[in-house]
Amino acid sequence: MGTRFWFRWKTDVFAVMLWSALGGVGIAHAAVTHEACWALRGLRLQDTTIEMAGVVDEGSFAPRAIHNLPAFCRVVAVAKPAVRFEVWLPFEKWTGRFEVVGNGGMAGDINYSAMGSALRRGNAVASTDTGHTNKPGEGFDASWSLDRPDLVEDFGHRALHVTTVLGKRVVAALYGKAAEYAYYVGCSKGGGQGLMEAERYPADFDGIVAGDPAYNWTNLYAGAHLYYSQVLLKDAESYIQPAKVRLLADAVNKQCDSKDGLSDGLVENPLACKVDLSVLACAAGQDTGTCFTPKQIESVKKIWEGAKDSYGRQIFPGLLPGGEAGAGGWASWVTGVAPRQGTHWKAADSFFRYMVMGDEKYDALSFDYDREHDRKLLERLAPALNADNADLRPFMRQGGKLILYHGLSDPDISAVNTINFYQRMEDKSGPQTRSFARLFLAPGMQHCSGGPGPDQFDAVSAVERWVEEGQAPDRIVASHLTHGAVDRSRPLCPYPQMAEYKGSGDTNDATNFVCRVPGAKK
Repeated sequence: MGTRFWFRWKTDVFAVMLWSALGGVGIAHAAVTHEACWALRGLRLQDTTIEMAGVVDEGSFAPRAIHNLPAFCRVVAVAKPAVRFEVWLPFEKWTGRFEVVGNGGMAGDINYSAMGSALRRGNAVASTDTGHTNKPGEGFDASWSLDRPDLVEDFGHRALHVTTVLGKRVVAALYGKAAEYAYYVGCSKGGGQGLMEAERYPADFDGIVAGDPAYNWTNLYAGAHLYYSQVLLKDAESYIQPAKVRLLADAVNKQCDSKDGLSDGLVENPLACKVDLSVLACAAGQDTGTCFTPKQIESVKKIWEGAKDSYGRQIFPGLLPGGEAGAGGWASWVTGVAPRQGTHWKAADSFFRYMVMGDEKYDALSFDYDREHDRKLLERLAPALNADNADLRPFMRQGGKLILYHGLSDPDISAVNTINFYQRMEDKSGPQTRSFARLFLAPGMQHCSGGPGPDQFDAVSAVERWVEEGQAPDRIVASHLTHGAVDRSRPLCPYPQMAEYKGSGDTNDATNFVCRVPGAKK
């Protein structure tokens, strides 16, 4: 008997034993016992150690302040070489679904918050640290890769796949039957993980939700994170003080807000927004704290245009105008509260020092994409980290459904990057693309959430309906909250459609908008 067959046979036998002990009932619609949970300590999974399997009583989860959780069975395991993952399984009212949630930044921890959301929905759920642990409080830490370059492949794609495969085994062992449906949900790094799954492992999931995806990782870090930092930091006079970001945001809104026919503090279509930056230019003798110098104006132009190589080829698209202000805007990502304090710089600095160059003393500002040596060091990581194959027809043939979304005011990853990916999907899949994949752009939403636009929406239910009922999402209603109360809602429309006001009714109510391709005849 082959090793793989023996492994699967032993796992299935264990699941049947548990199922029999529970009376052989339809577990997806009944409770399981605490004894069955504890018995998972004896479950054998290939190259994996189960560190714990036990009961977490309602409201007693301790590692993080994750509230309002029902009682669940918690399994903690490590798959060789170092892929730590957890599986949480509800005791009652299991939906029959298995959900895997993604990571952010450089991963390095279990996403307990997202696991909690899935568990409250009644789903069994899994998450992984992708094979390493970040330094405390450093979400973009790549220092682990200096001593363990062998773990880069796990971070790039293998850890999530292993977690998915083994997580399904755990689910089957407890409930006595496989999950009826498997879903993946993630944003940012997690969005890239979703596309990686659809490309490399198309049979893992029935439905995938991938938000603001960091899919072409090496280009993102060279052509966005590092490029924006080089624009601002190489010449001290080019740096834009965070106090000036509001001036830029006001100029963008003044020139572009009303282009959709509504003056509502929201740039609906920044793709059509052309800003005259000369209005920000300092006049002779003006206090430079109240205006932009020529070098600062040039910095904004470069960040909006995006990085290009010496042949004029785009390395990564520039940011779109809109959403510069606010807690999740430029002052957080682009400029930081001071030079070298922005998230872009911190992410690029760690990635290039440790993972690209393998030199903790390296200064990332010296990286030159046009220098063959530098570019080749970057490119050697691409096979492990990049998910840029837009031919998802194998995923489509498996019956998979994909919901992509992206905030149009994202100051971290340009929404144009995701639009480009979707258009390349259409080039490969043709008219069939909309039958299995749809892109929803969120005006005014920053990176995964936040910003002046509606940023709260349920893409998970939308993909579940698409997979289980064949109901493709023609619109997803998003809401904006102020102090916990909804003050605006809009429909998110499948690209290339955008929300258009009907001409009457409350402009803050989604029911008064229709989805239409901009410029199309009514």
